[in-house]
Amino acid sequence: MKFILIAHDKQGGLEVRKAARPAHLAYLQAAGETIVFAGPLLATDGSPFGSVVVIEAEDEAAARAFFEGDPYAEEGLFEMVTVSAFRVVIDKGELVA
Repeated sequence: MKFILIAHDKQGGLEVRKAARPAHLAYLQAAGETIVFAGPLLATDGSPFGSVVVIEAEDEAAARAFFEGDPYAEEGLFEMVTVSAFRVVIDKGELVA
């Protein structure tokens, strides 16, 4: 099952984000095919202010455990976090479900 994390950074979190980014990327890369897609939320000026990560996980508890192990989460970057089950309905313009 797919799960989506939507997280918004704490005020002034850019320096934490920059410092933890190499470990964050290594964590996601090490997860291999567990990761469906991931990337930052961007402000109008292009600066990151949050994250979106979609993973494959057995259940919500496993998804939350994965997200909590992310170096961004471990460094306390996020002010607001939402984790929800996620289903793809349209993929590249094609109805899939």
